[in-house]
Amino acid sequence: MVSKKECVAMLLAGGQGSRLYALTQNVAKPAVPFGAKYRIIDFTLSNCINSGIDTVGVLTQYQPLVLNDYIGNGQPWDLDSIKGGVHILPPYEKASGGSWYSGTANAIYQNISFVDRYNPEYVVILSGDHIYKMDYNKMLSYHKAKGADATIAVLNVPIEEASRFGIMITDNDDNIIDFEEKPAKPRSTLASMGIYIFNWKKLKQYLIENEKDETQSKDFGKNIIPNMKNAGEKLVAYRFDGYWKDVGTIKSLWDANMDLINPAIPIELEDESWKIYSRNPVLPPQIIGSDATIKNSMVTEGCYINGTVDNSMISEDVTVGKKAVVKNSVLMPGVKVREGAVVVNAIIGENTEIKADVHVGEDEGKSFEETRVAVVGHNITVSNNVKAEEILRESN
Repeated sequence: MVSKKECVAMLLAGGQGSRLYALTQNVAKPAVPFGAKYRIIDFTLSNCINSGIDTVGVLTQYQPLVLNDYIGNGQPWDLDSIKGGVHILPPYEKASGGSWYSGTANAIYQNISFVDRYNPEYVVILSGDHIYKMDYNKMLSYHKAKGADATIAVLNVPIEEASRFGIMITDNDDNIIDFEEKPAKPRSTLASMGIYIFNWKKLKQYLIENEKDETQSKDFGKNIIPNMKNAGEKLVAYRFDGYWKDVGTIKSLWDANMDLINPAIPIELEDESWKIYSRNPVLPPQIIGSDATIKNSMVTEGCYINGTVDNSMISEDVTVGKKAVVKNSVLMPGVKVREGAVVVNAIIGENTEIKADVHVGEDEGKSFEETRVAVVGHNITVSNNVKAEEILRESN
């Protein structure tokens, strides 16, 4: 007998992440390393268990092998309960046929039977590619107090950025009175964070109706939310004022990593009251050589540093050789930067080697916002100097 749950989380982790270029050619976006000792999905999974949600379905599709292996039985996040836990949910063949997930709403539709096993009152829909710390239980309490059919987490963004998001227009009580998907001329700055709480019976009804309508795409932002609004359902906005970053592009991934070592943007990763958990290997301590210089950087276990590391994120098992320089960069696990090499304003994928005296990236004295970020994929040997645009071109 499966235990009834008040709330079940469904974590959308199947997107291709094509805007991360070489970093996601063979790896699902939520499995991309982040912050020297984490992967992107760690944040959403940790938010779930910290919020008291112990039943999570992870919907995978694109290049799921690394992600599936990383999540395993969910033990690092305390999500290995026999009465719930974490469940990997890829598309599968059914007696009535089967297909790939064709949109966010279709992905949930194809897993209605999974949610129904737990007969929840509520379901929270999450994304696996955002960096943030959020108490979903507070959002659920708000949803209940408002008597809402759907609650959408929103973030106040600068007006010049609003056209990149789904925008909510609300009344004085934060009831959603209109919704615009990436409007050219935004009427509000309340951007959807892609975090939703629904009354499950109500959502199930709209998912089934959406699936039957061949004229509609199968997407929450384009279909489910507008359909509910047009039908007069009670939709409310839940305002979030903490740190949140969509790391769907090279620049945003680099920005978020740099934020971790920016004293002006404190992100408490070691906060005991809201820990971010990860599946970390057991590694020996760092070895900092006599020729090493380290400034304002995070250096993880198992690294050997004998060069200069400045304002950078250094993941486990990384080597920085003598007279090598790593500046304003993110080195993912297993990277080797050989003697005399220079890596600046760059993201270097897992197990990649930068040969001796090679220069990767460009330092042209531009402002932080204007910086061009070079990206090198996983398991590559770089033996020639490469600028940002050349790396990106090779990665397509």
